[in-house]
Amino acid sequence: MKATLLEQSRTLGARLARLRVARRLRQSDVAVRAGVSRSTAVLIEKGDPGRTLGQVLRYLDAIAPGATLLSLLQESDPALLSLAAGERSQRVRKLSSDALEDLDF
Repeated sequence: MKATLLEQSRTLGARLARLRVARRLRQSDVAVRAGVSRSTAVLIEKGDPGRTLGQVLRYLDAIAPGATLLSLLQESDPALLSLAAGERSQRVRKLSSDALEDLDF
């Protein structure tokens, strides 16, 4: 199998895993909803190219009912947007006067 196909498979798996985390679902719960074993769920999220399209689609539907592969690949799910915003946000505090003196430029 070509390296690009393997990379695409891994990307799809990683996006499924990220969507599951963004929606705060446990892998075992999603596996039960999708009708697959937990070990199959692990393989799906790792991007194993041996998983069937049906398994991947059922897994996606178990995470986000009604979601499409296109919406997954575009990462347009509100939970993903919220997760990304939280990852970008960083709290910045002003330095105290003692800390500023310690910098001593």
